[in-house]
Amino acid sequence: MVTRVRDKAGRLLVLAVLGIGIAAAWHWRDVFDPAGLTVLMARSPAAPLVFLGLHTAASLLFVPRTLLALGAGLVFGMWWGMLWAALGSLLGAVAGFLLARYLGGDVAERAGWRRAAGLLMRAGTGGWRMVAILRLVPVIPHSLTNYALGLTGVRLGAYVLGSLLGQLPLTIAYADLGAAGGRVLLGGSDWRQAVLWPSAIGLSVLLLSLVFPLALRRLRPAASVAGS
Repeated sequence: MVTRVRDKAGRLLVLAVLGIGIAAAWHWRDVFDPAGLTVLMARSPAAPLVFLGLHTAASLLFVPRTLLALGAGLVFGMWWGMLWAALGSLLGAVAGFLLARYLGGDVAERAGWRRAAGLLMRAGTGGWRMVAILRLVPVIPHSLTNYALGLTGVRLGAYVLGSLLGQLPLTIAYADLGAAGGRVLLGGSDWRQAVLWPSAIGLSVLLLSLVFPLALRRLRPAASVAGS
């Protein structure tokens, strides 16, 4: 009885958050334009909250998070853009995860999503490490991963930790690139200087995203031997 009430409460909460996010995205749909975003940032201190709401709703609608990170860097600059892009990506990931976990069971069963979720579970060692690897090497689209992992047995805490760590490298690279583009558009720097530094960061981040999963795979057998 308690479990049933808890599930119903969780579904109502997810529906409420989803409804608010969609309503916010519709109301502020014009600010997806870079000029509109810049005006909003200049005039309203609530601009980060608006961006986070739009980012969450866009993640549920399969908008690539790379575009959102680029937009965050363009509008908010490098450091604030990194922060809001990372937080927005995490909020969107959690929203998709909870939506699938509390509402998507029956629909996913008929649509064959649980088969995809099973493949995701076998892609890594389980827990936050598996989630981090999936984020670092985005073979499966970000939004689809959010929904599919909600159908697995991974805990919410492990999901949040893995998503946060795994998404940071690409988020930082794209937000920095967006900020560089903004500086070029505003005439604040030469395009070669604006692109060289973000490109170096981006290449380093991409290299890290390739090396990190390999390191985890090498550590796994060592940990197994030590535990036995």
